[in-house]
Amino acid sequence: MKGKGGAFSPRLFGGGLWSMMAMGQFYLFSLVLGTLGSLCVLFTVYWVQHWRGGFGWDGTNLMFNWHPVLMVTGMVVLYGAASLVYRLPQSWVGPKLPWKLLHAVLHLVAFILAVLGLVAVFNFHYHNRISNLYSLHSWLGITAVALFACQWLLGFTIFLLPWASLSLRSLLKPIHVFSGAIILSLSMASVLSGINEKLFFSLKNATAPYSSLPPEACFANITGMLVVAFVGIVLYILLVSSWKRPEPGVLTDRQPLLHEGE
Repeated sequence: MKGKGGAFSPRLFGGGLWSMMAMGQFYLFSLVLGTLGSLCVLFTVYWVQHWRGGFGWDGTNLMFNWHPVLMVTGMVVLYGAASLVYRLPQSWVGPKLPWKLLHAVLHLVAFILAVLGLVAVFNFHYHNRISNLYSLHSWLGITAVALFACQWLLGFTIFLLPWASLSLRSLLKPIHVFSGAIILSLSMASVLSGINEKLFFSLKNATAPYSSLPPEACFANITGMLVVAFVGIVLYILLVSSWKRPEPGVLTDRQPLLHEGE
């Protein structure tokens, strides 16, 4: 590659090579992440369809079965995908508003699914006279959803609406990013404890207790491990500095994906 005046530029050559490597790594991680996210949802659906009787909206166990599917889809998979919108190289150039809207809409869809998941479990508890919010699983879940609501409202009012000053946004941005990682981690903890709780409640048969690791328990445990892998990769991508959207007017060697545009 050549710099200004046709002279060879090692920096540009190295930047272009590093750019291709970083972009290849990013899309490889994205492919793995998309596969894991799809498997998380598909495994959860298969679990409740094959072993728990399927779905319904009638106050029975079939209504409860919507709860894990909606929470995994909303609070883990969609939430994680929405968190990575600004890591897409395409979002680094041009207007930021379309990406802000996509970020907000994906999170809103995730929140709606989470609310429907809560409606399913609360209605199931009501119809079967079961107490609400007594377990660690329920505390983790309701905390994650409550923080999610606050996080979305903060993001909408501060980062999407035009009234907030640049200094205020700069002050709150690290808190916004950190809170997002905390919410995703809480969601993962809630899903894992929920899977464990459901298996303990359901597998009480003396011939196939949970401790004997029957096929349902093995499959559900694998589903939990898929959730752990998905969340781990999301958090890793969020931490990799070379995949972060640069601040306006700033381009450093820590953001190599843009060097080819020089």
